[in-house]
Amino acid sequence: MFATKLGGITAMKFNATKRHLREGLKNLSRSGWMTFASISAVTVMLVIVGFFMIVFLNGNHIASTIENNVEVRAFIEHGTDEAEIEELISEVESQADVEEVLFVDKEEGLENFLASTNEEVWGNLREDNPLRDALSVTASSPQLTEEIATAIEKHPQVNNVAFGEDIISDLFKITNTGRIAGAIIVAALLFTAMFLISNTIKLTILARKKEIQIMKLVGATNSFVRWPFLIEGMLLGLLGSIIPVAIMSIGYHFVYIEAGSFLQTQAYSLLPPNELILQISILLVAVGLIVGIWGSAMSVRKFLKV
Repeated sequence: MFATKLGGITAMKFNATKRHLREGLKNLSRSGWMTFASISAVTVMLVIVGFFMIVFLNGNHIASTIENNVEVRAFIEHGTDEAEIEELISEVESQADVEEVLFVDKEEGLENFLASTNEEVWGNLREDNPLRDALSVTASSPQLTEEIATAIEKHPQVNNVAFGEDIISDLFKITNTGRIAGAIIVAALLFTAMFLISNTIKLTILARKKEIQIMKLVGATNSFVRWPFLIEGMLLGLLGSIIPVAIMSIGYHFVYIEAGSFLQTQAYSLLPPNELILQISILLVAVGLIVGIWGSAMSVRKFLKV
């Protein structure tokens, strides 16, 4: 008997769920232009949010690439023998926060210099190479570059150290400011999107306040009234997020291909489309669903007390 009763309760819950889904879908068609307005509001705001998220994430990626290219170049005194150079390399590698140490002999250094300049003008330097052997040192964190350079400069085998000290502090200030500003803009857009979308969905629900009040007067429970509207809000958010996801996916693939060759010549790159679009898509769909459900829940709640 208990099993029969349990089965009956399960069947009732299943039927109620089917009814809520059916009513939620019907509500979309009943509202007509209000449904269209809600989906349009979700679409427009999520396109804006998605665009700024792509710009922010790629800006952060390029800023990190620039910072990670910062290195310390320690030039070695003339006449330093191989044993002393090996000892110097070991001492530098043992320093805290040093990630990598590479030895660059003066011939390699000259070839790198000529490759980045006009060889016809500077090619005669091969006859009398004025450069020194050097160490290329990378810090575990770009912000520690100056500290590591100061420590390396104290070694007697080191003639001088270069790490772009005139611009490095400004570089870090610019990249940090850009990250903070970008995060604030994205957060403000997300808040604005949630506010506008939820208010638009509220208008859709408010237009049927009499229907809600009548259902309450004839004895419908709060959950029985609420669920179809929550499902409707969820569907509005979901449908409104599909177009932004498609636009972001197609648009970003195009930009990635078109801008990729130019950025590669500048030693930078955009984030891979598959990884980025997946993250953006999850975010946009989540925002659409959350604000849809939230907007519906807040609106229906006002009319449940009759």
